[in-house]
Amino acid sequence: MAAAVLVYVGSLVSILWGGAHIVPVKSVVAGFGPITEDNRRIVAMGWIAEGLVLIFIGLLAALVAWTGGVENPVSVIAVRFSAAMLLVLAAWTSMTGAKTSILPMKICPFVKTAAAILLLAGSIGFA
Repeated sequence: MAAAVLVYVGSLVSILWGGAHIVPVKSVVAGFGPITEDNRRIVAMGWIAEGLVLIFIGLLAALVAWTGGVENPVSVIAVRFSAAMLLVLAAWTSMTGAKTSILPMKICPFVKTAAAILLLAGSIGFA
């Protein structure tokens, strides 16, 4: 039971952080100042895409754990690969956005890593 809670909490972190990417898109794009309409669309697309990916990862991990249980081999694989993708995104963010002066960008790799650790711990059964 505790392993499932770890997976659900990690999933929720990913889902909420994904939503936190989508909500401020308009102000993020405005923060770039005067840029072309094409560049505004590209920036918005990137921010929304990352938010959707984070939401998808969280939903996938939660749904497979809920429907198949955290001990199910398919659930274990899906949850672990979800965690791996979060770690890839965390590494990418630490090499790019985290080098900016923007606080949410600086903490982003830590949030993604924390969600990944929760998913891994739940899939391994540390409870």
